Amino acid sequence: MTLSKFPMSRALAIAAALAAAGCTLGPDYRRPATALPAVYGDASPDQTSVVNPEWWKLFQDALLDKLVADALENNTDLQLAIARVEEADAVLRQAGASLFPEFDLAGSGVRSRSSSSTTPPAIAPLVHDDLKMSLGTSFELDFWGKLRRGRESTRDFVLASRYGRDTIALSIAGLVSQGYIALRSLDAQVAASRSSLETRDKALDLVKARFAAGFSSELDLRQAESARAAVASQTADLAQSRALAQHQLALLTGDMALQIPPGRLDSLPLPPVPPAGLPSSLLESRPDVRQAEAQLAAANAKIGVAKAALFPSISLTAALGSESAQLSHLFTSPSSIWTTGIGLTLPIFDAGLRAALVDQATAQQKEALATYLKTVQSAFKDVKDALVSLRQTADKDAYAVAQVEAAKKALTLSQARYESGYSPYLEMLDAQRTLNDATLSALRNRQARLSAAVDLFKALGGGWKTLPR
Repeated sequence: MTLSKFPMSRALAIAAALAAAGCTLGPDYRRPATALPAVYGDASPDQTSVVNPEWWKLFQDALLDKLVADALENNTDLQLAIARVEEADAVLRQAGASLFPEFDLAGSGVRSRSSSSTTPPAIAPLVHDDLKMSLGTSFELDFWGKLRRGRESTRDFVLASRYGRDTIALSIAGLVSQGYIALRSLDAQVAASRSSLETRDKALDLVKARFAAGFSSELDLRQAESARAAVASQTADLAQSRALAQHQLALLTGDMALQIPPGRLDSLPLPPVPPAGLPSSLLESRPDVRQAEAQLAAANAKIGVAKAALFPSISLTAALGSESAQLSHLFTSPSSIWTTGIGLTLPIFDAGLRAALVDQATAQQKEALATYLKTVQSAFKDVKDALVSLRQTADKDAYAVAQVEAAKKALTLSQARYESGYSPYLEMLDAQRTLNDATLSALRNRQARLSAAVDLFKALGGGWKTLPR
């Protein structure tokens, strides 16, 4: 059969058959094994623990919930990540379109005059029209799976971009929670510092009265003035830090006019204790781990794309239309035209270019594998570190509270002894400093305890919640 009698439908049928019979080069993706313990600790795995996507609500603070919601909606870093996801989705649609033939409609109308010196009018008119309308297509047969592997790689890239967005969202929720806890801690520290300032004012008034009566030395007076100034400076520093923390929350939430009224640190409940036998499989929910795995799968598929380039490229072209000198005859049967064609491109010599691209894709897959394993191991370490911090700060909390109570009693005793003339002012001053430092230390440890809970929630990709058995 000659090519001129080869129908387009037959060509398309053969093309479809060849594409269906084609193979897919390159390795299929399989999740690599990771040598991690089954649980964090020695207990049996608790299979009822799952990820809690709204972990910040465990702090039971409506304002914190609103701040996180505002940040997840308005934060510019997250909006940038969302735009990247939308871009990746468009790239995926582009890759999917390459698996289908492209049809183009073309038309032209030409009016021309021939030279009478070369074309006698008796043979053909000097002025003639040429009208043409055709529908054409071109299609590369995915015989070796190059296009399919390319689409697979693009699909995994889209997944990676989505997990990247989720990683940023988790990080933003963590930053807002940490910032809010720090703000409430500073509120409590400012209040405690102002209370210490009132105590120093009363002590200074007492020393002034005793100095005027001749019962205290000028040294006591100057020490009282210095102690009062130190606490006043401390209060100003804490107020400044509180304002800066509020500004940071304003940036995270996208509300640059944000004003947060003072609140109490103890209004935030203590974080829940994770169950014994918390399974390490919870790490699979971490978006950065999923992102690293998707990037590994994308790199794995690129090996197939590179290997397919070593084999022949087969393409099909076809066109169907009409051509006539007169518009009235353009769509009549005698004016019909069609063409079909099959093309083959076989690389013969490229100085090792395509083989180098295969080696490059293989090396990139190894890099992605190492990155994935490191991400998993780092995630496991993050959880263990957070668990240690949570437990240690819980233990220190009880000691800090006991230290504050003891310092309060010591200050009461030293003040009574000073007023009765049984001890020097330096003893009461030391008791005041001890109480001030112990109070701020206890508040900062409570902040560290709450922050450790946030770190654990983030390390697990969203905390945990226990399902009913």
